[in-house]
Amino acid sequence: MAVTTSKTARLTFTTTGGNTFSVTVPQPRDDLQLAEVMDVMNSVIAGGIFLTTNGALTGVRDIKVIETTTDDLYDPPQA
Repeated sequence: MAVTTSKTARLTFTTTGGNTFSVTVPQPRDDLQLAEVMDVMNSVIAGGIFLTTNGALTGVRDIKVIETTTDDLYDPPQA
């Protein structure tokens, strides 16, 4: 039984099909700056790195850093 914390960055793009496509990056740096993330996302778009079922990436839709705390209340006995 323990409390754990994890952090992820979710980068969401728009696609040519009008939908969204997200990339999740585990454990982003604590000092991450908006300008850095925008540069990376724009490079991904310009480079055509991902082709989704809804088409190519066309723009930046959203950027979120998500911190999750998990309180594990029960661990089953080991057999």
